[in-house]
Amino acid sequence: MIKLIEDINLKKEWNAKALHPMQSWEWGEARKQMGLTVVRVADYNDKELVGIFQMTVHPIPKTTFKIGYVPRSGNPSAEVIGFFKNYGKKNNLIYIKFEPNIRSEDRNAHNLERLVKSDAPLFPKWTQSINLRNTEEELLKSMKPKTRYNIKLAQKKGVTVKEMSSDEGFEIFIKLYFETCRRQHYAGHNYDYHHTLFQTLKDSISHILIAFFENKPVAAYHLFEFNNVLYYPYGGSSDQYREVMGANILMWEAIRFGRLRDCNSFDLWGSLDPDYDSSNIWAGFTRFKSGYGSEFVQMVGSYDLVINSLLYRPLILAQKMREKLIGG
Repeated sequence: MIKLIEDINLKKEWNAKALHPMQSWEWGEARKQMGLTVVRVADYNDKELVGIFQMTVHPIPKTTFKIGYVPRSGNPSAEVIGFFKNYGKKNNLIYIKFEPNIRSEDRNAHNLERLVKSDAPLFPKWTQSINLRNTEEELLKSMKPKTRYNIKLAQKKGVTVKEMSSDEGFEIFIKLYFETCRRQHYAGHNYDYHHTLFQTLKDSISHILIAFFENKPVAAYHLFEFNNVLYYPYGGSSDQYREVMGANILMWEAIRFGRLRDCNSFDLWGSLDPDYDSSNIWAGFTRFKSGYGSEFVQMVGSYDLVINSLLYRPLILAQKMREKLIGG
């Protein structure tokens, strides 16, 4: 049985079934504050909640059409797909993108075959993960020698790391984030997006860690902690003092932070594949992440539930052209 969920009293039950922060109740509230319609769909087997699916609805500028997005959910049942298809028809959606939090080897993802494999994904198909159940000694041993050396160098130089999950910490983080976006020619989210996300999630999911050298912030991470998994979605570093390896010790302290909070794993959010092209714009951070002894993880990828077949393909082509123009 499929139900639309709006009652905040079901937040705890909802979050217990969410497989990723982007499916959390809090994330949906943040997206509402950004002006988006949020649709929460619960899949019940009799009275037992077996799956949740949170969709954001994105209007296409200067048209009456929209796109739906269901990021990092579970495997949608036939009933869930049928519900979303009917919703899409009634609400002028061209398609709904599903990017489940399911590993590629998971054979329970067969319902995705009902959808169209997308060639315009929003999430990378690969990520990297660190096992936080290992001891610190085991984690250090699994790192690449250069990464271990850089961590020790930062310690020797006197770089310190502290949590600043406050408005002051956010402002330090966002400055370094945009500095990094400019340096790497990366089109990240705007200030309002990050600020709304942090303000909505700071009492439950968000944490900000900052590395300091001589009392100056040199690197900062906005981390998410959710259902015993730590996530690294956003980071930034200063153009100054790069030789003190602030980013290296910050990642190590983030790993230690996750272990102290009893997280089982550290999801590094996105990556190229293990045989990545070194000229790719993402090669630098893929190499950086892999230095920490992480496991490359392949997800099932991106799938589209096509509602309006006439407009679907032209829209996908237009989106891909836009991505090339902005370097996304």
